[in-house]
Amino acid sequence: MNSFLKNNVFSISFGTSLSKLAGCIRQIFIAAAFGVGITYDAFNYAYIIPGFLLIIVGGINGPLHNAVVAVLTPLNKKNGGIVLTQVSIKLSIILLGFALLIYFNSRVLIELLAPNLTHEAKSIATYQLRILTPCIPLSGFIGLSFGALNSRSKFFLSSISPAITSITTIFFILISWIFNQENTSSNFLTFTGLLAFATLTGTFIQFVVQIWEINKIGLLRLESTFNLFKNEEKRIFKLIIPASFSSGLSQINVFIDMFFASSFQGAASGLAYGNFLIQAPSGILSNSIILPLLPQFSKLRSKKDFRGIQKNLVTGIEYCFLTSILLTGFFITFNNQIVQLVFERGAFDYAATLKVKNILIAYAVGIPFYLYRDLLVRTYYSIEKTKFPFQLSLAGIMLNAFFDWLFIGAPIKNFGNLSEYNFGVVGIILSSAIVNFIVCILLALNLRNEDIHLPNLDLLKKIILMSLASFIDSTICFTILKTTNKLNSNFGEFLLLISGSLTFFVIYFLLTKFFNVNKFKIYQK
Repeated sequence: MNSFLKNNVFSISFGTSLSKLAGCIRQIFIAAAFGVGITYDAFNYAYIIPGFLLIIVGGINGPLHNAVVAVLTPLNKKNGGIVLTQVSIKLSIILLGFALLIYFNSRVLIELLAPNLTHEAKSIATYQLRILTPCIPLSGFIGLSFGALNSRSKFFLSSISPAITSITTIFFILISWIFNQENTSSNFLTFTGLLAFATLTGTFIQFVVQIWEINKIGLLRLESTFNLFKNEEKRIFKLIIPASFSSGLSQINVFIDMFFASSFQGAASGLAYGNFLIQAPSGILSNSIILPLLPQFSKLRSKKDFRGIQKNLVTGIEYCFLTSILLTGFFITFNNQIVQLVFERGAFDYAATLKVKNILIAYAVGIPFYLYRDLLVRTYYSIEKTKFPFQLSLAGIMLNAFFDWLFIGAPIKNFGNLSEYNFGVVGIILSSAIVNFIVCILLALNLRNEDIHLPNLDLLKKIILMSLASFIDSTICFTILKTTNKLNSNFGEFLLLISGSLTFFVIYFLLTKFFNVNKFKIYQK
């Protein structure tokens, strides 16, 4: 691993790990409080549009983040602050208008996103969406500040910042439980706006914290300088628009997935729980592997050093598949233990566990393609070549809609299903994995047109050997689980998962070393 990655991977991994831990605790509280009931189902539909903007526009590794990193990294503090402030004001005005449009059309939007929901669920989702709309203008500055902080190598705060919303949600649920115990005549926990208000409050606190930090490092410039740095400002907006589609392929496809999922009761909640379990470690990998590479790619591009970009990218790809294939095998092997230990309590019963663990397996299959696509798309951002990823994103959306429809039986209104194969919610997840796989191949092959030539056959050979190592590892650990999985207590299951996980990781490490596809060293000189 090169020196730049070594110097920053710890702070990024540590901050992201803390953020994901807070997110995990938040999901545990939500599962215990709401299970797969109507309130959490409705919240997941209400959160689609604000969540899209918070994750894609306002998220770390989102298009705003990547555009700002690419443009601000070469600028000094004063000039970078002027550009950041100008873009922040203009973007916030645009997003505010968008938020007002969504607020006054929230009922229509929920009807479009979830046509098969019950009337009660649609009403709750509409109410929650109206509460969440202020998150939309806030997301713009949050995304810009992530990029600004990382352009100055301030990785820790941006990595841990998302934890604020998780902690706020936990606090709201705890307060509701305390209130319920003291007021038995009412149940504040059933308040349909609880999760929406918690999310809005957490987003606002995150916004305030990041304004304070941006001002602290001298990147908040409020003087009248709107006629300066027009070219840099145009570059940011030029990168943002197509990149929002490209980087948001999986998030845009959430719209489509949720549209089809509305036909299945409790599907939205199940998808949220399963996706969270996958996104927690995937997010750590994405931030740890991809995030430190972006400033490097930008600097190398400015020097026209495409060989340097290629070398760093190949290293990133190898680590991407080495870790993501490990995760795939791990989740497939220990799916039952993970779901039971994390979620099965309170309103989250055994039936919910069965539903979520099948969803978890389907998500696990797509992890390598998800992470690889993420790396490739952000490589295109860094060299400011966004046209091809943009075109692929549009094609991917259409492909995802087709595969979603096909895998749930190809239903046609008033005619029934054209296909006898209906995989339900699992089919919806697998369709995204197939689309990501296709997009990855096309993105990788097209890099040669940008003077970046990947050793595709050599990489494919290594990926096959990594997959074989994971398969052998999973088979061994699953066989051990079958002979030892007779524990009924949560503590016993916890010990089994810990010991099994350690065994899984050690075997995978040894096998990948044996196959000579693992460059990671425990002891660095």
